[in-house]
Amino acid sequence: MIDLPQPTGAGLWPPEETQPRTKLNQPWRAFVALGEVVVAGLVLWAAFALWHAGVVTVVTTAGDGTRLVSERYFGGHIAGALGLGTLSAVLIVDAVRQLLLAVRARHKKKKD
Repeated sequence: MIDLPQPTGAGLWPPEETQPRTKLNQPWRAFVALGEVVVAGLVLWAAFALWHAGVVTVVTTAGDGTRLVSERYFGGHIAGALGLGTLSAVLIVDAVRQLLLAVRARHKKKKD
C-alpha cells in the first residue's frame, strides 16, 4: 500500500460565496401557482376526454335476437389519458411548491 501525503489547510475547502443569495420569498410565485392550477385543470379535462374516446361500446345482435354488449379499449388513448393525468398531478405538486415559496420563505432581518 502506498501512503501518499494528504492535502491539508485552507486550500482543501472551496472559498465562501461572496454573492448574496437570492430571496426565496417572491410574491409573483403565487401567480405562477395560479397559472399552473388552471393549466392542470385543462390538462385533466383533456385526460378525461381522451379516456372516454378510448372506450367504445360495441352492440351486436345475434341471429336469434340476442343482444351482445361489449366494450373495446384503445390502448393509445388510454395511455395518453394516463400520461395527461400524471402531468396534471405534477403541475399541482409544483403549484403547491410555488405557493409555499411565495408565502412562507422569508429571511430574517439581521439586528444591527
